[in-house]
Amino acid sequence: MKEIVFQSRSLVRRFGAFTAVDDMNVELKKGDIFALVGQNGAGKTTLLKMICGLTPPTSGSMELFGYSGTKELGRARRRIGSIIETPGFYPYLSACQNLEYYRIQRGIGKKNCVEEALHFVGLDTVGNKKFKSFSLGMKQRLGLALAILNDPDFLVLDEPINGLDPVGIREFREILLKLNHEKETTILVSSHILGELSQIATRYGFISGGRLVECLTAEELEMKCRVTLKLEVDNSAKAAAVLTDRFSMKQIEILDETTLLLSEGLDRPEFVVKALVESGILVSQAYRTGANLENYFIDLIGGKQIA
Repeated sequence: MKEIVFQSRSLVRRFGAFTAVDDMNVELKKGDIFALVGQNGAGKTTLLKMICGLTPPTSGSMELFGYSGTKELGRARRRIGSIIETPGFYPYLSACQNLEYYRIQRGIGKKNCVEEALHFVGLDTVGNKKFKSFSLGMKQRLGLALAILNDPDFLVLDEPINGLDPVGIREFREILLKLNHEKETTILVSSHILGELSQIATRYGFISGGRLVECLTAEELEMKCRVTLKLEVDNSAKAAAVLTDRFSMKQIEILDETTLLLSEGLDRPEFVVKALVESGILVSQAYRTGANLENYFIDLIGGKQIA
């Protein structure tokens, strides 16, 4: 059974009369890439700050690597790397010099960790180029290098790809997948770029108004968002038998006595309907269903647009 890296129970964070995080119950297991999806103001950043110890919870509890006490959580957080807000890098220092400053400040004894982190994010060839001359993509990668400087077991990233161009997003994605696959780093990442999340996430948590609306695996989400041909007929069992016999279809799901879903024949719905009618089956409706990740989330939270 996989180790539970993070778990929260009825976690709440209030700011005066405003509840930013409300009754949050989340569980992350070792090796997860957990995508936290929500609009601006949904409570994503507040939750991530509580995990990293930057904001205390109002009530509820949380565990990191099985530890829950105040002192134990503090020690467990040494195994976390994070990008919550833009790191304060010195503009006239190089990538290596900036990281060396933070290595000393944080008391990381492993001296070659700077070179290792820069190599991992692809910044080991920039030499003495000063931070002020970096592109946005280079700055984001340096932020990630800082986050993995202590070789963390758990990486917490808040909107890490905001503002990046498609090439920068792809490079950042590849680095995260490499961290996850080669070092088994557990990753919690929030982002508005939902299509990008779908290329890396193994699990999803949809958050709205400070509450976790739904939590599901990538496979479960794929099933919910998959494109199918939905048929409304007078006898779904008979219709399934006809389609199996006529087209050798195997991916047929009978929902009830009059409704079935097809994952095949999507490019030829007229032939499907024709075959059913010729077999004496009444077809009242035939239409494609399915949604991409963004549309699924919008429907889930009641049609509110993602900011």
